[in-house]
Amino acid sequence: MISVLGAGVAGLCAATALSDAGLAVEVIEPQGAPPPVSRLAGGMLAPFCEGESAPEVIVTRGQAALAWWEAHVPGVERHGTLVVAAPRDAGDLDRFARATQNHRWVEPGALEPDLAARFARGLFFGDEAHMDPGAALGALRETLQVRGVAFREGRPVGRIVDCRGIAAAPELADLRAVRGEMLEVETPEVRLTRPVRLLHPRFPCYIVPRGQGRYMIGATMVESARPGPITARAVMELLSAAYTVHPAFAEAEVIATGAGLRPSFPDNVPAIRRDGDRIHVNGMYRHGFLMAPVLATELAQMMTQELAHAH
Repeated sequence: MISVLGAGVAGLCAATALSDAGLAVEVIEPQGAPPPVSRLAGGMLAPFCEGESAPEVIVTRGQAALAWWEAHVPGVERHGTLVVAAPRDAGDLDRFARATQNHRWVEPGALEPDLAARFARGLFFGDEAHMDPGAALGALRETLQVRGVAFREGRPVGRIVDCRGIAAAPELADLRAVRGEMLEVETPEVRLTRPVRLLHPRFPCYIVPRGQGRYMIGATMVESARPGPITARAVMELLSAAYTVHPAFAEAEVIATGAGLRPSFPDNVPAIRRDGDRIHVNGMYRHGFLMAPVLATELAQMMTQELAHAH
């Protein structure tokens, strides 16, 4: 038996990959634990856009996440990512183009008619995708339960795979928290079909369609371990950026807000680590939905080989 600690994106992907490999697995959820921070994610599968600031390993390995999610959950939307900037920030768009790959220049209005009046040019990353993170995590959980995987409290009984995120900081000395904040709004006045990233020198943001006029607007990156609700500054900055993308966002209804602590290693690259008999899958930073399936697949291969050698 393998006991996976935590039911966020890292834990559910690990449990799924281990179950796919035919290994006996259970998921341990601490009593009264807060909802996993991964439920607040944008749900963007955007390895090429991430190349603007992430190491090459994220771009290269993260590409495998799209097929993994499509094979395991419904609702993956392969509409690509559109990157735009206000005319005064055109230099940022040129810089983004130089720092990334697998894109083409477009007139944003040709892809998203609602943006035609606001932006004359943009970058389109056609091989990227997005999904609703809450729905995706729910689908993984449901599939595991149908397979007979137990979700329970209490002590683990098998080999431990620790996917607790920032809660594992006492065991991982170099794990730090990076605070992220997001909004969800609803408006019938904006019609977007794919994630739109706005480049801005102070308030960059992304807007991800959730369907039925709902949009997730995210997300701040604050080097802070402060818990608690979203700040007024974050609300103002995110809404200001969204207004730059489309003025109708000023009249949108704010239907949800959220803030959470992303677990991050010093190089911001998610990793598998060993600590005696315990295996950690952690450090997801802002790459959880992109890298959790990749590490989970690696974990399953590793544990399958180890168990085979043990017998």
